[in-house]
Amino acid sequence: MLAAYAIPLAVLPSSLWRIAAFLFNAPLLEFGPTPAGGLEGLAGGWWYILLLSVVSEAAAFLAVGLVSEWGEVWPRWVPVLRGRRVPVMAAVIPAGLGALALLIFPYAMTMISLGLKINGDPVELVTHGWQTVIFNIMYWPLAAWSPLLALVAAHYYRRRTASPRDLSVGSRR
Repeated sequence: MLAAYAIPLAVLPSSLWRIAAFLFNAPLLEFGPTPAGGLEGLAGGWWYILLLSVVSEAAAFLAVGLVSEWGEVWPRWVPVLRGRRVPVMAAVIPAGLGALALLIFPYAMTMISLGLKINGDPVELVTHGWQTVIFNIMYWPLAAWSPLLALVAAHYYRRRTASPRDLSVGSRR
């Protein structure tokens, strides 16, 4: 299912923007008195930006498991469970909870587009003109993560719980 492969691609632009803006000092936003290289205000610095980007992409890639063999049968490298079928709900429940939690992105992007943080305070991220356009192009795809994950999880559940007869092309109900 293409939606599963679209999820990591939807997350990738925001990760690239963060890395370019904060680690490589690309002129993607206006910095205050602290120079771009000074990430002291960002919960720990450069490693935080890199870790956030890698973890986001890895979490997004887990959706591919819902359409891959490793989402149905435990891989060989997993001790004790290797070769056993993955329980349907062991994949569907985390995916569903993730989709629910990721509903924050459409709301957050709407608030940021209005110049506000999630709590309604003015946003401290300063972009102007083309920087704002690039930011929106790179971050708005995150809003698709939740609905795509919900769709893929529902497809996974339906496919894994359907009887072979339900999956046949010519079956009638």
